Order: sequence, then structure tokens, then C-alpha cells
Amino acid sequence: MDWFKLQKKVTAVKSEEERHIRTEGLWIKCDGCRQIIWRKDLEETLQCCSKCGHHFRIDARTRLNYLLDGAQWQEHDAGMMSADPLEFVDSKPYKERLAGMQKSLGMKDAVISATGKIQGRQVHVCAMELKFIGGSMGAVVGEKMTRMIERSIADKSPCIIVSASGGARMQEGAISLMQMAKISSALMKLDEARVPYISLLTDPTTGGVTASFAMLGDLNIAEPGAQIGFAGPRVIEQTIRQKLPAGFQRSEFVLQHGFLDAVVKRSELRAFIARSLDFFCGPLAA
Repeated sequence: MDWFKLQKKVTAVKSEEERHIRTEGLWIKCDGCRQIIWRKDLEETLQCCSKCGHHFRIDARTRLNYLLDGAQWQEHDAGMMSADPLEFVDSKPYKERLAGMQKSLGMKDAVISATGKIQGRQVHVCAMELKFIGGSMGAVVGEKMTRMIERSIADKSPCIIVSASGGARMQEGAISLMQMAKISSALMKLDEARVPYISLLTDPTTGGVTASFAMLGDLNIAEPGAQIGFAGPRVIEQTIRQKLPAGFQRSEFVLQHGFLDAVVKRSELRAFIARSLDFFCGPLAA
């Protein structure tokens, strides 16, 4: 009774691309309140949760677009690349790690140096990129920041450094640590020239970056909830064998203990910096 047998429909197996869920990436879970947020809503609030105020980490280019007028800025020293002076190898050779980062992020090292305007006033800004080897500070980061400071001295324009870093880059050894003194000495010349420097600390700012230029601003400000410190909390607890206070190393805790001048929401940063520069430099001529 062949006529009784059910004939199965032949269906083609869908490829992985055809089975891709169209809604993937449209929603994101907040690390603060654990609520689900529509990504478009998050973009409208400058990557901040509208429910709990949690500030998501953002990349260096987005940071510059949010901070500078009209998201317009000119980049400097974009082609500068790190060498491999120690021929360092951990889980992979340093050269391969650099090449992988450069390909995936489309930038040569962990900082973007730019010139733009904040409410009409020209400023020089360096924004660190956390995704590039943890935003670590190597020779290129030191050189780019030093050149940015020298431009500020030359044209008397204020400078801003946006820190987001795990500290010095171990793959460059002592050369990385030398950048702490290099940038700090350049900032001393900036101070002698009476040009203001604002340091903006974002999540996280740790290690040699905290121990040098991040804390040397005429004004040191941070975003809410940013981790700021030298050694990590786990290392400190293991060293002192004591439980750390709640919120230890968060920007609000650091402000309370006198290491910051202000904690400013991302949506208010541009206006806050503009008012601060008016105080340092005087209002712009009409």
C-alpha cells in the first residue's frame, strides 16, 4: 500500500547565515541593575542605563564624538606604532598581539590624539582605548601624549586626557614605565606655561596611569562608578588580609577621600568641562 505511506517534504538545510536571529544585538543587559535595555535607547542616553544610571564602557572614538562639538575632530600621529624592543612572548609573540589588535580595532595603539572644540573653545584631547591590550601604556601612548602636551604649550590651548587603562604595558618592560616620567615632566612644562590640563578618569583607571598623569590634572574628574586605583582590590585584600569597604576604589569613594575634584555624569561632561575652562582661561570672546 504505497499510496498510504506519507511522503516527506524535502527541505533544504538552512545555512548558519540564514538561521541568524535578526534580533541579535538589539538588546543588552545592564551590568548595574541587570535589566534588559534596547540598544537604540542606550545610544540616546550616551551609553548610560536610564534605570540605574550605570555608565557602560565606550571606545575612544565614541568618547571623542560625545565630548567634542559636532563630533568633529582632527586626529594626530595616527600612524605611530610600537616596536618590540624586548622581543616579548607570553601566550603569543608581542608582534602578533599588536597586529591582531590593529586589525580588529583599526587603530595602531591604545590612544587617539585629537584636536577639536568644546563649546567653541579649541582643546587638545587624548582618549585611551581599553580594548587595545587593556588600554596599556607603552612607548606610543607616552609619545602621543607628550606631543599633544607640546601642541598645547605651543598654541596655549587647554589639554584633556581621558584615561581608561590597566596601567603600564608589561610587554615593553622598563620602556613602558619610563612613560610615566616622560608624560609627567611634559605636564610640568605645561603647568609652567600656565595652560590648563583636565584629567578625566573612566572605568577602569589603574596601575601606572593612576600613578602618573591621571592624577596630575589641574582638575581631576571621573565618571560615576569608575574603578580608580593602583593595585586591584583582590591584590590589596590578599596583601593586608582585611576585607575592603563597600565601593572601594569606585569614583564616589575616591571623591569622598579627597583624590578627585568631582564625579560628573557623562551627559553633563561637556558642559562641566566648558565651565571649568571658562574659569581657568576666562570666557570666550563673543
